Amino acid sequence: MQIMWMKIYVMEFTMIAFTFFIVADYRPLNGQILTETPVVKLDIRTEQVTMSNGIANVTLSIPDGLVTSVSYGGIDNLLATQNVKNNRGYWDVFWNRTASRRVRTKFLRNSFEVILDSENQVEISFKSTWNTSESDELPLNSDIRFVMLRDTPGFYTYAIFERLEGWPLVYIENLRVVFKLQQDMFHYMAISDERQRVMPMQVDRETGKVLDYKEAVLLTNPTNPDLIGEADDKYFYANDNKDDKVHGWGGANPPVGFWMIIPSEEFRTGGPYKQDLTSHVGPTVLSVFVSRHYAGEDLVIKFQQGEPWKKVIGPVFLYLNSNDSAKDNPSILWNDAKKRMNQEVASWPYGFPVSTDYIKSNQRGTVKGQLFINDSTADLVPASNAYIGLALPGDVGSWQRECKGYQFWTKADSCGNFTIENVISGSYNLYAAIPGIIGDYKYNSDVQVTPGSSIELGSLVYNPPRNGATLWEIGVPDRTAAEFFVPTPPSQFKVHVYQNNSESIFRQYGLWEQYSSLYPENDLVYNVGTSNYSKDWFFAHVTRNIGNKTYEATTWRIVFNLECVDNASNYTLQLALAAAQGAELQVRFNDGEIAAPHFTTGKIGGDNAIARHGIHGLYFLYSIGVQGNLLVNGTNTIFLTQAIATNPFQGVMYDYLRFEGPHQR
Repeated sequence: MQIMWMKIYVMEFTMIAFTFFIVADYRPLNGQILTETPVVKLDIRTEQVTMSNGIANVTLSIPDGLVTSVSYGGIDNLLATQNVKNNRGYWDVFWNRTASRRVRTKFLRNSFEVILDSENQVEISFKSTWNTSESDELPLNSDIRFVMLRDTPGFYTYAIFERLEGWPLVYIENLRVVFKLQQDMFHYMAISDERQRVMPMQVDRETGKVLDYKEAVLLTNPTNPDLIGEADDKYFYANDNKDDKVHGWGGANPPVGFWMIIPSEEFRTGGPYKQDLTSHVGPTVLSVFVSRHYAGEDLVIKFQQGEPWKKVIGPVFLYLNSNDSAKDNPSILWNDAKKRMNQEVASWPYGFPVSTDYIKSNQRGTVKGQLFINDSTADLVPASNAYIGLALPGDVGSWQRECKGYQFWTKADSCGNFTIENVISGSYNLYAAIPGIIGDYKYNSDVQVTPGSSIELGSLVYNPPRNGATLWEIGVPDRTAAEFFVPTPPSQFKVHVYQNNSESIFRQYGLWEQYSSLYPENDLVYNVGTSNYSKDWFFAHVTRNIGNKTYEATTWRIVFNLECVDNASNYTLQLALAAAQGAELQVRFNDGEIAAPHFTTGKIGGDNAIARHGIHGLYFLYSIGVQGNLLVNGTNTIFLTQAIATNPFQGVMYDYLRFEGPHQR
């Protein structure tokens, strides 16, 4: 397939005088506009338009909608003036069609329109409309909007995308908004309380050594000598949707911050566990709304011939802040950005977007209930801290591969109570993923949400997969491999250090190589009862490097004892995978040499989580029946073979394994 790259462009600048207020929060109290504060102004010229509110100026090119300048705090431009104007701030999309059809990359023509121009708010639009006679262009209408409010240190952007009936098929692989910042100004990046640090510069990557793939570079001569020997890779800085509400950069001289605030997950694809990029060396800050990262082909939006579609993405908020104390402690800017993030989340859904396609709070509904678990005990157990959400109707667990509609998620309390607020009207299925419990819950009826509705579902019960009593288990069913043994990086790479490294020990380059070092000839053997999965179960079942870029399949063994095997009954191996990349996992019981495995997954996975330093990708669960006559009294062995071995990144990450006794239900 031929991949197309297109920027749905967004901005440019000429210097305009303004006043800067060093205040923690510029939003007026109780929604009242303070009459003494500057009003919002719009300055339209031939090739650019500038929004200003006395705190910041934002300039965009006409008609493309490229963000070319953001001025704040007496600084002419926070964006990367070393870049050409079309490479500073923009929305873009990666798309493709079938290989049988040649398509050439072509920038869309755009039109500029003022949607609202008042003293309290400016909203401007940059539209592109697909011309059916120009078949080489992306068959998608776009309306990219920018909003500036009075007394607000920053600006908002959102987009409306639409396909009409009869339009040709197209695949959208990545859709995002990107801002590239001044490289001499922003050096401190923050993604979470634990994951923040002084970063390398772009020149450090350019002078470094490219490793196994272009995104990973060994820093051989960085401008900051403390970073010599580290590897840098933008995938170090990925985050789950559920954990990515704010990220960005701070500078020490001058002490300013530039932050991406994502107040809602509803317009992102793949649900709360979907991982994606946040910020990386450049310095670059972005918000990714659609991508195949940590998922593969399953999260590519595949529009078929004639398929209509419309979706509003955003708004997201670009927050600007400053504090003189940040010269010595840039995390002060991060802490302030978190406070602002909480305000933005509490304000969702926003009331200010003018587009009628953006659904306001009075047009949304609420869904409530309480979820219990019926597992191995006679009593129901509350689904404590479960992630419970609404997504388009589908099969059990289909939400993690859903990429066309909206999703609405919340976290249940300790008693399993949940309230999903601000749900756009429509037909949904209710899903849940519960820490400590295998599988996925799905409510047995569709949920119809209408404007203003409050739906009470009452008490719900999840019966997770179980066929018998637990005889042994390995790991924790949390959809990740984080509890298993994560090695230190190969000796040629310095540990990539964050403010608190315990949260990201798996975000290190080359960890997959350590399996071949630890197991150069014989593969991993896990003895139930004596082995410890946090020390003895390698976090990823990968291939073995045998030299000259040649790799071989690996077979792990689980050794366990059984007494009084019931040969006439069926046992069960519950096998949950946290990730898979071009792998085939074969399972054999007590005979590792038989040609045909007792079970195989077939070839699965494309999440690339092993190479991209993720601890999970897409979740797989297999309930594997085991005939009793395959087992013996005494010592038994399960052979797990990752059978495809053409590169170092093929393999699986296990989430959890459980062996169950004879069927009891």
